[in-house]
Amino acid sequence: MTSDEIRRAFLSYFEERDHRVVRSSSLVPKNDPSLLFTNAGMVQFKGVFLAEETRDYCRAVSSQKCVRAGGKHNDLENVGKTARHHTFFEMLGNFSFGDYFKKEAIEMGWDLLIHQWGLPPERMWITIYHEDDEAFELWKRIGIRADRIVRMGEKDNFWAMGETGPCGPCSEIVIDQGEEVGCGRPDCRVGCDCDRFLELWNLVFMQFSRDSEGRLRPLSRPCIDTGMGLERISAILQGVRSNFETDLFIPIIKEIETISSVVYGRNPQSDISMRVIADHSRAVTFLINDGVLPSNEGRGYVLRRIMRRAMRHGKMLGIDAPFLHRTSSKVVELMKEAYPELRETQDFVSKVIQNEEERFSETLDSGLKILQEEMERLREAGGKVLSGEVAFRLYDTFGFPLDLTSDILQEEGMTYDEEGFRAQMEGQRLKSKQAWQGIGEGKTKEIYRRMVAEGVRTEFTGYEETQCDSKILRLIKDEGLVSSAGEGEEVEVITERSPFYGEAGGQVGDRGLIFHEKFSLEVENSLRPTEELIIHRARVKRGTVREGMEATLRVDAERRRATALNHTATHLLQAVLRETLGQHVRQAGSLVSPDRLRFDFTHFTPIGEEVLGRIEAAVNQKVRENLKVETKIMPLEEALQTGAMALFGEKYGEKVRVVKVADFSIELCGGTHTSRTGDIGLFKIVNETGVAAGVRRIEALTGEGAYRFVIEEEQELRQIASLLKSGPGEVRSRVERLLQRERELERELQSFHDKASGQEILELLRSVREVKGVKLLTAKLDAKSQKHLREFVDQLKMRIGSGIILLGSQSQGKVSLIMGVTPDLTHRFNANDLIKKIALHVGGTGGGRPDFAQAGGTDSEKLDEAIKAIDQLI
Repeated sequence: MTSDEIRRAFLSYFEERDHRVVRSSSLVPKNDPSLLFTNAGMVQFKGVFLAEETRDYCRAVSSQKCVRAGGKHNDLENVGKTARHHTFFEMLGNFSFGDYFKKEAIEMGWDLLIHQWGLPPERMWITIYHEDDEAFELWKRIGIRADRIVRMGEKDNFWAMGETGPCGPCSEIVIDQGEEVGCGRPDCRVGCDCDRFLELWNLVFMQFSRDSEGRLRPLSRPCIDTGMGLERISAILQGVRSNFETDLFIPIIKEIETISSVVYGRNPQSDISMRVIADHSRAVTFLINDGVLPSNEGRGYVLRRIMRRAMRHGKMLGIDAPFLHRTSSKVVELMKEAYPELRETQDFVSKVIQNEEERFSETLDSGLKILQEEMERLREAGGKVLSGEVAFRLYDTFGFPLDLTSDILQEEGMTYDEEGFRAQMEGQRLKSKQAWQGIGEGKTKEIYRRMVAEGVRTEFTGYEETQCDSKILRLIKDEGLVSSAGEGEEVEVITERSPFYGEAGGQVGDRGLIFHEKFSLEVENSLRPTEELIIHRARVKRGTVREGMEATLRVDAERRRATALNHTATHLLQAVLRETLGQHVRQAGSLVSPDRLRFDFTHFTPIGEEVLGRIEAAVNQKVRENLKVETKIMPLEEALQTGAMALFGEKYGEKVRVVKVADFSIELCGGTHTSRTGDIGLFKIVNETGVAAGVRRIEALTGEGAYRFVIEEEQELRQIASLLKSGPGEVRSRVERLLQRERELERELQSFHDKASGQEILELLRSVREVKGVKLLTAKLDAKSQKHLREFVDQLKMRIGSGIILLGSQSQGKVSLIMGVTPDLTHRFNANDLIKKIALHVGGTGGGRPDFAQAGGTDSEKLDEAIKAIDQLI
C-alpha cells in the first residue's frame, strides 16, 4: 500500500463506523498557549475533552499534521541519525467523546491492523497500564496470549493532559520486527530502546479526572484518544526497516541525489545529511504553509533553525547553490492530494525558502569568519579550547551544527568547551520556553469555559439587525459571577441573543447600549472568547441591572457601518494585491476598525509608489463598479472547492460563512460587510511598510475618513504653495530648486570646513610632545561633534607616523573623548583599555578597538583633568 492509500484506508475504515472525518488543524495551535506547535491528533479536540466546547458529532477520525521541534521536543540533532526521529509527521487517530470506550477501541484497532491490513498476529505485542485489568481481559478476549500482554508503569502507560484534568491508562500495540533489527542484547524485550519492538498505535482510555491533590475521580463520560504515526505504519506495510525508505521520503531523497550528485546508501555520513534534508523539507513546507515565517523568536526561530540545519547539511553534500526550495516542491508534489492547500501556497513557500537561503549564505560566511578569528586568537595565546559561549553563538546565531564547529576545530588540532556549551544551551532552552509560553491567542478564561460547559449560549443576530430584545443570562465582575450591578460599576453582560459583533477575525467589537426602563448600560467593547459566547463589556450609566432581566440591545449603527466599509475594502485590497503582486500574497494579519483598516500580507520587497498607486486605483475601480456583496453559509469542503480564500492557520468549523464580491473576491469570513462596494465611496492608502521578514503592511482609509484625509492633504499643499509663493501646480519644481540651492550651499560650507580643519590640524601637530619616548598629542577642541573628532584623529594618525592622539570636546554639559593609537604601538598601548580609565574622570565610560576608541561623560568640568591623565597612564 502507498502512504496515500494507507491514510485514505484509515479514514475510510472509521468513517464507515460512524466517525466524522475531520480535517487536520493548523500546525499553529489556537487558544492553547502551552504548545509551540500542534504535536498530536488530540490537540484540536482538547476543548471537547475538557468540556469547554461541543461538536455535532461524538466520534471523529483524522490525519493530523504534527511538528515536534523546540520546547521539550528539542531533539533536532537526532533527526537523520535514527530510523524514526522526525520534526514533521502525520498522526492517524480515532476519537470518541463520551461514546464508545475500551472494548470498541481495542476491537477496531485490532481489526484494522490484522484483518484489514494483514499484519501477522504472531508478531504483535500489547502493553497496558499495570493496574488496568479491564484492558488485560479485553485483549485476552481478542485472542492475545497473556504472556504477550506486558504491564507497564505510569511513566510509559498512563496519559495525562496536564497536572490536573482528564487522564487515564493507555495501551500500545507493538510489533516485533525481528532479532536482526534489535540491539542483540539477551534482555531485549518490549520497552527496549532499540527498533525491534516498535510501538505502532497508542490507545488512550481517558476515564479519570485528577484533582489538585492528585486524587483520581471517574469521568461520567469517558473518552478515547488514539494515535498512530503514518510514517511508522507505512514502513511496516511497505516492508522496509526505516521510515526514510517509505514512499513518503524516497522521492525527496531521489531529488537530493539529483541536486547533489551524491548516491544514497553509499556513505553513512552523507546518508544522514540526505535524511536530515528530506525530513526538514517536509517540516519547512508545512510550517510556512500554515503561516509560520522565519524570525528570531518563538515559532519563527524554530523554523529558522530547521531551515538552516537543512541548508548546512546541503553544504556538507557539496551543494553550494540554493536547493531547499526544490526539495520543498517535491514535498508539495507528494502531499498535494492529502493537503490541497499546499498547491495554493507553493509559490509563496518557495519564495520564503529562497529568501532565507540567500540570507543564510551571508550568515554562514560571517560565522566562518568569526570562527577563523577566534581560532587565530587561540593560536596567538597558545590555547587549544574554544569557549562554550563562542561555540554556542555560532550554533544559535549562525546556524552552525555543533559537529561542523567541532570538525573545523579538529582540523587545526583544537576542541571546544563542551560543559560551557551545554550551560549556554540550557540557558537558551529556558529563554525559548519563556518566549513561547503564551505565544499566539492565549487561553480562554476559566469562567467562560465553565459557562460553556453549563450550556450558556448567545445567539448572534447582528448580520440581520442592529437592535434586539433579549434576556440577561449572566453578569460577571472581577472574573466572578454577580447577580446585579449598580450605577458606575463595570460589568460583563451575557445575553441569550445579541446583535453585537464580538471582536474576532481582525474586526473590532461593536459598541452601543443595553437598556431597560430601570437601567441603562453603555457597551464599551464586545468580545467573542468562544464560538458560543458574546461578552458585552459595559458600564452601568443608570439604575441597577440584574441577572434574568429583559433588555434591549442596540448597536452603534454608524460605527458598525464604518467598520463594514473597511472590512469589505480589505477583501477588495487582498484580491487586488494578488492580481498585482502575485498569487503568493496571503493575509498575515489584519485590523478592521471604524476609522481605518490595516492589512498585513506576505510579500518580500517594499512596494514602490507607482505600484501602490496602481493598487489604490484598482480598488477604487471596484468601488465605482458598485459590485454586489453576498454572504452564504456552506460546508467547509464545499466552500474551499469554490476557491474561497482561507486564513493561514485559522480554525474553521464544519460550516463556514463565505463572503463573495461579485466574481472578483471570495473569502471565508465571519465579519460584517456592506451590501455593495459603492458604499465604500473612496479608498485611500496612507502607509506601506514592512513588519517582519516577508511580511508587508498597508494602512488605508475609506468613506468619510478617506475624504477628510484628501481634503487635509489639499489644504496642506495650498499652505506650502503659499509659503513658497507659488501656485499648487508649481510646488514640486520650486522645492527642487530650493533643494538644489541647499546642496550647493552645503558643498561650499564643507569646503570652508575642510580648509579650516586642515589649518587646525597643522596647528595641532605643532603641539606633539614625547612621554617616555612615545609621541603624544592631546588637545581640547571647541564644540566638535563626535564625527569631526573621529575625522581629526584619523588624519592626525596618518600625519604623526607613530604615536597616541587624545582629543576632547564638550557641548551642552556633555563630554566627548576620542583616542587613536598608531598600529605599531597597539601591542603596548590599547586604546580600548586607556579610554575606559580616562572616561572615569568625567563620570563616563567608553570602549572600542586597540587602535581606536571613544568615550562620553557628564562632568564637563573635569575634561582638562581627563586629558592630562594620559601622561600618567603612559
